[in-house]
Amino acid sequence: MPEIPEVRAHAERLTAEFGGAILETFVPISFTALKTYAPAPDVAYGSPLLRVGQRGKYLSLVFEPATFVVHLMQGGRLEPDEKQSLKPRGGLARWVFTDGRALLLSEAGTEKRAGVWVVEELREGEEPIAHLGPDADALDAAGVAERIGDQSKRLHGVLRDQHPMAGIGRRLANEITHKAQLSPFANASKLSADEVERLHAAIQGAMAESLAYERERDDMSSSKERPGAVHHRKGETCPVCGDTVREVAYVKYTVNYCATCQTDGKVLADNTTSKFLK
Repeated sequence: MPEIPEVRAHAERLTAEFGGAILETFVPISFTALKTYAPAPDVAYGSPLLRVGQRGKYLSLVFEPATFVVHLMQGGRLEPDEKQSLKPRGGLARWVFTDGRALLLSEAGTEKRAGVWVVEELREGEEPIAHLGPDADALDAAGVAERIGDQSKRLHGVLRDQHPMAGIGRRLANEITHKAQLSPFANASKLSADEVERLHAAIQGAMAESLAYERERDDMSSSKERPGAVHHRKGETCPVCGDTVREVAYVKYTVNYCATCQTDGKVLADNTTSKFLK
């Protein structure tokens, strides 16, 4: 799933390419695409696209009368639509502009969970972002400590939970815990002040590195293209210490880590109940 760096860089690209384009029509190709009924999309017809913004993992297409909020979910993409075919593969929704150009929201796979919300204005505390904590890279160390201080859960899960802080997914959770030299299974509420400082620095560093990579591209990267030290690198060599990158596998995701860098050499048990292999 795209995280803050991918979504933010893509918002910047779309603003540069489509900013000022006047909306002619919005077409929900799939009945699952549009998640709201008021305001209606047509209130924005005839209005220029002011900008494309980013909040957490959401994109926002901002027109003066209304804002279209888009969540790409796991396999979604919002891209220029040159063909504008009646039944585009994976197509969910299309924005058509008066100059003949269009943007297409599509999603790979069969789940079709990506969607569009139309709101008067994207406001904190209101849907569809009511559940989001602050963007993770907007927090200082004290803010990180405050947001995770009551989270008596494994750090990896807390980082991926969008309530304490937003915009981190599976890849960044792996990279951040590795960069901070913290166990992904550490209790988030019990981190020391020094560990929180390391966590904050790792969030900032991992986000900045990923954003720099995305800004060099002409399109949004795929998961396998994104740089990293441990994510999806099971069996490879840790670039920091030379140990082997290990994995804890769950049904829908994996936790990757380096035992030498993060767990004092202890190997985490590959199941959801045990803490360590003895």
